[in-house]
Amino acid sequence: MADFMITSPRGADLFSYLPAYYESSRVMRADMNAKGTELDALYKALNETLDQFFVRTATWGLDRWEYELGIETDQTKPIEQRRALVESKLRGAGKFSGRLVKNVAEAYNGGKVDVTFQPAEWSFTIKFIDTIGIPPNLDDLKSVIEEIKPAHLAVEYEFSYLLIRDIDGVMTLHDMEQTLLSKFAGGA
Repeated sequence: MADFMITSPRGADLFSYLPAYYESSRVMRADMNAKGTELDALYKALNETLDQFFVRTATWGLDRWEYELGIETDQTKPIEQRRALVESKLRGAGKFSGRLVKNVAEAYNGGKVDVTFQPAEWSFTIKFIDTIGIPPNLDDLKSVIEEIKPAHLAVEYEFSYLLIRDIDGVMTLHDMEQTLLSKFAGGA
């Protein structure tokens, strides 16, 4: 057995296709490791590039998605919020309906929402069901909802908060200390 170890996964694959008499060759092991390392880097770059074609996996290509959809790029926002904005903008195309609003809001929130219409008041309400407190990217959601809704309709947002009855006997003091104040009713 040669004393040179192949560290590249693709180099080891390449080496496995060679005849058995190369098993003890340091030169062939080094050659296959070098070629394998290059192939590893190539496959990594290809996979990373492929990720940019899908909103949910895009990283450095997210800027392009935002540009194409007319969204101002904000590098200070977490990447998940930026992806949610792009995804909701993609979902926001079509005829205005409760289903459209629900799809857009759920893309931002990542949880369930309920949309109810109040025709007599010319308004509709988006209620966050799964999210406790105010979602961190609410301002982005509000701006997208303003873009897709008819101008004559008003929109209201309802949030769920933790109440004493929700935590009494369920959460320990340590759990409550770890929970953000904004998740509790009356919290800042």
